[in-house]
Amino acid sequence: MALALAFGIVLLISISLSGLAARTVLSTALLFLLAGALLGQGGAGLVDISLGTVSRLADIALFTVLFTDGQRVSVQALREGWRLSGRALGLGMPLILVGVAVPAHFLAGLDWPTALLLGAILAPTDPVFASIIVGRDDIPLRLRRLLNVESGLNDGLALPFVLIFIATAAHESAHPGQVAFELALGLVFGIAVPLLVTFAWRLRVFTAEPRLQPLGPFAIAVLLYAACHLTHANPYLAAFVAGSTIATVDRTAAKHFHPFGDLLSEVTKFAALLVFGALITPDRITDLSWGAWAVAVLAIFLVRPAAILLSMLRSRLSKRERAAAAWFGPKGFASVVYGLHALQSDIPGGEQVFDLVAITIALSIVLHSSTDVPFAKLLRIRPPDNLPGGVNEDAERTEQIGDPDEEERLEGPRSG
Repeated sequence: MALALAFGIVLLISISLSGLAARTVLSTALLFLLAGALLGQGGAGLVDISLGTVSRLADIALFTVLFTDGQRVSVQALREGWRLSGRALGLGMPLILVGVAVPAHFLAGLDWPTALLLGAILAPTDPVFASIIVGRDDIPLRLRRLLNVESGLNDGLALPFVLIFIATAAHESAHPGQVAFELALGLVFGIAVPLLVTFAWRLRVFTAEPRLQPLGPFAIAVLLYAACHLTHANPYLAAFVAGSTIATVDRTAAKHFHPFGDLLSEVTKFAALLVFGALITPDRITDLSWGAWAVAVLAIFLVRPAAILLSMLRSRLSKRERAAAAWFGPKGFASVVYGLHALQSDIPGGEQVFDLVAITIALSIVLHSSTDVPFAKLLRIRPPDNLPGGVNEDAERTEQIGDPDEEERLEGPRSG
């Protein structure tokens, strides 16, 4: 119950300060991370968090965020924005993987399989920590789509590489066929399950009360989450694809789910951040060599920006949009889950890999979650005002970001 009490107190404080955070560099995500570090074994020792608890909460949070974000992007939107997203995934992501692996080998002393594993773990991005950039409908639509689709798909696409490099580092057979099958099965589940359910909803016998309509997509998410873990299908690819499928075939369901889904994502995200913060102990920080710290710094300040800027050469993005896309590559829950996979696999150097991942994620959360407002100003976007006093027009527009009709209205003038 100590953990529940701590979560309730920090949640109340964060909600009370959320209006201030929306206008300044203050970050609610950072509050939960710091609270976890202060309450955990590296701080006051008031809560004892197991690796299994962190892994499961991070897994649920990642799945929830991907499922919700997927419903912001229909198949039509994916098709229209594929050139930019394809560059980020097809060129930017491999460059990030290699760009992290090289300094990890030469500066942190990891062997090549383990260094490549670290690169695969830190390649995925999580724009949920840059909410003003990807969560506001007055940010250029193509930039929002780029970051949203990139983060939605690179989590699932990174998992096969993580599994292969873990097997390689452990001197075991990688079984790439099985990894490919799990990836394909996640894609099939992500399409088939929402299609079957939404088509069934069109039958007259199935009608939902208006107040229960947001629970329809939620039920699909629960079913999909369980099916993926029972069959070892790729859950992260399935989550984002399922959300996109719902947005494509049943706009009404997606529209009703958005307010509930956003709140659910926030709660799971905050809970995962709190327990992850408890793992950030002074020992993990002081035991890292200067080379390991250099890897974490380079991954955020050099590797990600350089990889995305290279992949976006001669694209239609403006210079400011390219700068925002290059900077906002936060390391989030996918890296937490994959880092714990490496730690629990008992590979040589697994502890060092997780320490590197944990510090990089913590540094990323500090930097990215506190620079979204300055970057929004750089893009000439005015952050919300007077939030503590009530809901204003900016907040109302933010709540409507998932409305497919609103997205269509914005798409015309901004797509050029």
